Amino acid sequence: QVRLVESGGGLVQPGGSLRLSCAASGSIIRINDMGWYRQAPGKERETVASITNGGITNYADSLMGRFTISRDNAKNTIYLQMNYLKPEDTAVYYCNADTWTFTKNEGVRSLQVWGQGTLVTVSS
Repeated sequence: QVRLVESGGGLVQPGGSLRLSCAASGSIIRINDMGWYRQAPGKERETVASITNGGITNYADSLMGRFTISRDNAKNTIYLQMNYLKPEDTAVYYCNADTWTFTKNEGVRSLQVWGQGTLVTVSS
């Protein structure tokens, strides 16, 4: 079983910054792509940014320049540095990982895992 735990969300004023973290744990052989997604109230979940195991990044066009995704493979952790936050950035931010796992019952298998989400509120 693989688990993703996000942290770092909270309340911040417009123009402020936050850094989110997402740590993966469990029976992990390898983590391929990892990414951040967000879902604002009343809206569909959208992609924020992703990063490959080798460090190649992709961003939603509207967020490039304000958000930065990074990764520490030794810690199975990704980060999202969010700067110049706007009220429209308010959302629950979710972490996702494309993993290869091993268990005695199921052997080696590919597994997509989601975290529980962390709330980011941008408001004065």
